[in-house]
Amino acid sequence: MIPFSPPRIDQKILDAVCDTLRSGWITTGPKTRLFEEKLTEFSGNAATLCVNSATAGLEIILHWFGLQEGDEVIVPAYTYCSTANVVVHCGAKVVFVDSGEDFLISLKAIEKAITPRTKVIMPVDLAGFPCDYDEILSLVKRKEIRALFQPRNDRQNQLGRIMVLSDSAHSLGAWYKAKRAGSLTDVTVFSFHAVKNLTTAEGGAVCLNLPEPFDNNQICNGLRIKSLHGQTKDALSKMQIGSWRYDIIEPGFKCNMTDIQSAMGLVELERYDNDMLAKRKHIFQEYDKVFSTYGWAQLPVYETEEKKSSYHVYLLRIKGITEEQRDRIIRKIFDREVAVNVHFVPLPMMTYYKNAGYRMEDYPVAYDNYSREITLPVYYDLSDPMIKEVTDAVIAAVKSVIS
Repeated sequence: MIPFSPPRIDQKILDAVCDTLRSGWITTGPKTRLFEEKLTEFSGNAATLCVNSATAGLEIILHWFGLQEGDEVIVPAYTYCSTANVVVHCGAKVVFVDSGEDFLISLKAIEKAITPRTKVIMPVDLAGFPCDYDEILSLVKRKEIRALFQPRNDRQNQLGRIMVLSDSAHSLGAWYKAKRAGSLTDVTVFSFHAVKNLTTAEGGAVCLNLPEPFDNNQICNGLRIKSLHGQTKDALSKMQIGSWRYDIIEPGFKCNMTDIQSAMGLVELERYDNDMLAKRKHIFQEYDKVFSTYGWAQLPVYETEEKKSSYHVYLLRIKGITEEQRDRIIRKIFDREVAVNVHFVPLPMMTYYKNAGYRMEDYPVAYDNYSREITLPVYYDLSDPMIKEVTDAVIAAVKSVIS
């Protein structure tokens, strides 16, 4: 059986975790701080906070920005549930918009969806391919769009426009116009979940890059407090002799990253560019080489003059099929003991959001992309013979359904 996306757990990872366990310091501590510094250096943003999930990172930023009932957040209909769920948690309204053929949020759809209640736009770098961030930032900075913005607190007033919060769960290491993901918007959030390119088992990072006069380091320190119950000292600080006393200055959250997780992250980050990304790019190219010879295959775009993907997942679409045919193809691929997936079921198709009044018919491009999409395995230990097994299984399955 070829699995879909097992994590890379080798001796370097085992040694790093064991070293942390033996150190006696396993919660948030020096390795987490070092991981944050290395991520900031890697992505080129101003400051970074590591947390226990990308979801927590998105939510903590929405709370920091003061989202509340009556506010609206623009989100692509084609994304994972976390992007929208965090908006609901804040009491704000999710405003779904359609995608383009490249799976990414549509700029035209964003513009049509902006109202005086819009506080945040959350683009999603689906599969690790960056969105058109210069165009999105230019849109929110336009005079007439700024004029619509109605700040409700000092932070919103200081920004003076809609905040762009990038859900970059997939795109660590991606490039856009010679800049890394993480430094492209006001705030970027990465995921280090078990299936991600760089994993810490669970985990995420909030990358701050807010414009002047914001002090990103000061904001990061405040978010650190917010991520630990609003407590003014973390465990490491309280362990210093005579430093036991602390205060609670707000009813914060509990979403800090541990040193065990960070130990994994530090290993992976050190070898990320030249090893992990190189291997994933090779897999993408091998898939391209095979499927480009078939007229039914619509290959994903993952590299242009301005953009370079992180090669997170390979989104193959089959031309001219229905959702039901796609599902039959997937079953036949599984029959050959090859695991594939679908990224993602658009949120207006999910029960909660359907019951909230969203209609998939309002997002036709997102539905078309979804209905024909099959996500193929991409992971470090996927060998060339295994790639051939995957492509053979896909080709046979497609032929049996659409011949």
